[in-house]
Amino acid sequence: MNPFLKVIQLHKNESALIKRAIKNNREAQHVLFELYAPKMLSVCRYYIKDLQQAEEAMLNGFFKVFSNLRNFKAAGSFEGWIRRIMVRESISFLRRQKQVEFTVDEDDLKISDEHTNNINSDMEVAEIQQYIDALPEGYKMVFVMYAIEGYKHHEIAEMLNISEGTSKSQLFKARKMLQERIKESNKITSYGTN
Repeated sequence: MNPFLKVIQLHKNESALIKRAIKNNREAQHVLFELYAPKMLSVCRYYIKDLQQAEEAMLNGFFKVFSNLRNFKAAGSFEGWIRRIMVRESISFLRRQKQVEFTVDEDDLKISDEHTNNINSDMEVAEIQQYIDALPEGYKMVFVMYAIEGYKHHEIAEMLNISEGTSKSQLFKARKMLQERIKESNKITSYGTN
């Protein structure tokens, strides 16, 4: 069987599922949920450290997905559309919990895109996630949006209601903090080797 037929079939099935889900077909909604929930939980988990809270944000996000399904225009991918809803829901969840704080220094306005810290390490994904979770919420949110989700600083600034300079500053500080922690971890690990 041709592998390309599977992709076409999945797309047709997805379109049909979406049409049925718009008509409040619970079975179609359930299939869409089962199809995308694992990935969307990962998206929420990037922002929200506690797994149960991330699940709560994901469920709230899916409520919004199904409530606004008529607004999906099929101009882009359905997964990308859901992902944007999950990112916004995670940010809203953290705001409601009052867990987001953006620190701004006068030097923040001088930070540009050229200031980057490259983190090179053979660390496991789980260990890196722990370092990201340990970041202050403002740093973490901007880091995830920029480095993982691929948003630009002007988009982050708009979504978080902060200035573009603050977004750049938060990213710079997050990278610096991650780099320091990874360097420290590598130093501790290398003490046991020759």
